[in-house]
Amino acid sequence: MNALRKASGYCAVFLLVFLAACGGGAATEAPKDSNTQETYDYAATEAPAQQEQFVPAPPGLPAPTAGENTEPYDMFFEDYGVNPSIDAEDDNLSTFALDVDTGSYTVMRNYLNDGNLPPSESVRVEEYVNYFDQGYDPPSEHQTFNIYIDGGPSPFTQTERYDMIRIGIQGYEVPDEERMDAALTFVIDVSGSMDMDNRLGLVKQSLEMLVEQLHEDDTVSIVVYGSEARVVLDPTPGSETGEILSAIYSLQPEGATNAEAGLRLGYRMAMEAYMRDGINRVILCSDGVANVGETGPEAILEEIDHYVAEGVTLTTIGFGMDNYNDTLMEQLADQGNGFYAYVDDRDEARKLFVDEITGTLQTIALDAKVQVEFNPDVVRNYRLVGYENRDVADEDFRDNDVDAGEIGAGHSVTALYEIKLHPEAYGKIATVFMRWEDPDTHQVVEISQDFFADNLERDFRETDPYFQRAVVVAEFAEILKDSYWAEDSSLDDVYDEARRIEDDLRRDEAMEEFVELVKMAKGLW
Repeated sequence: MNALRKASGYCAVFLLVFLAACGGGAATEAPKDSNTQETYDYAATEAPAQQEQFVPAPPGLPAPTAGENTEPYDMFFEDYGVNPSIDAEDDNLSTFALDVDTGSYTVMRNYLNDGNLPPSESVRVEEYVNYFDQGYDPPSEHQTFNIYIDGGPSPFTQTERYDMIRIGIQGYEVPDEERMDAALTFVIDVSGSMDMDNRLGLVKQSLEMLVEQLHEDDTVSIVVYGSEARVVLDPTPGSETGEILSAIYSLQPEGATNAEAGLRLGYRMAMEAYMRDGINRVILCSDGVANVGETGPEAILEEIDHYVAEGVTLTTIGFGMDNYNDTLMEQLADQGNGFYAYVDDRDEARKLFVDEITGTLQTIALDAKVQVEFNPDVVRNYRLVGYENRDVADEDFRDNDVDAGEIGAGHSVTALYEIKLHPEAYGKIATVFMRWEDPDTHQVVEISQDFFADNLERDFRETDPYFQRAVVVAEFAEILKDSYWAEDSSLDDVYDEARRIEDDLRRDEAMEEFVELVKMAKGLW
């Protein structure tokens, strides 16, 4: 089973879209915290990271779909399975690309608010966990990231003790006034499938919020696509809010869905507005469906590779629920060195485009990945909770050509491990290594942090409330995912723990909403 897990790190991820269905050098030591070691690798390559293959369906035939269609929606997901438990003596290294996507959680929320359970294949556990604030301290001065590790017993294992450890990566924050100027190119789906208030209507409301956050030296371009792609707004300074808003208000649904043409034109516009010392981002707003267009996979991959190498990143933002392609939106963001979010209401739009605008726009780490080295003398076995589609081969951790994840300013990333210790074990449990490329200097940086058995709490209720929430949210996700590892727990167990934690996290709106979502799921189970 471990061999299968490792092999998955080499498999290409195939996008099922865009046609019919979805239509070295010497290292020196840098200043460091007392427990965090940081080194700089000056042999980082300038070459673009390898991109995963993108395969369209043959012309005239429906593309294969990942996952199952779940009534009452016609939705497309991909089931990435569930990570196995690994014997630390057989393999003590666990390596994965960091992921700040949150779309899976907000898709679930939309399902429940509509009175339906989300399909199991829609659940990516890490995106549920990373939707929530984790309460990490920011890194110390002159540090890009802080590694935070804590843990304690799981409240959901009945027969024997298993511990959960939380590994948190917290990036430094950038005040809005210090954010780099941005050249933003919106590629907006205005096809007939977007003709709903929760689709094109919500796109307009979201962009209106964003316009209010622009700097005067930012630029905005707008490309739309229905049956064909066209420019609605040439690169326009952020100071010209009236002109930008007029272009947004003018958007109307039209024609079929030629996503390929929209992205091609969008990237060309992004290069026209390119800022050499600024942020260059294409933002795709769509329900993920495409049914017009014909192009070979090599041609579009070559274009995307070129733009990624130039520093143009891609963010995908999903809207709508019926006939929605989650697989396309998530994998495009991964391929375009960006992130994927799903907007189901105005509050989520405000969170993305107002509250977290700097992190949404400004990237502070490229190809970020983590490797956890477990001590087999202390740890009997371990399981990474989630990140099934973010696996990186252990030997590729220090390969600077391997594509990984991107992290925005102020963003945090969390991973949970379920571990089983040897009886009476003491000493070091694991060392956590993080490695990334600085987007400005192109230096590759690596930091590390140790974690010891003495750092584990003995009582789950005595652990940090944010840790408790992360564990409970992950269990909720695993139950919805029909994970083998959650067979001994229930939504009743999750609800009881969530209600208790809600009292410790008073006036936490996200926690209050989570409790209500668990209650809804219980009623539908």
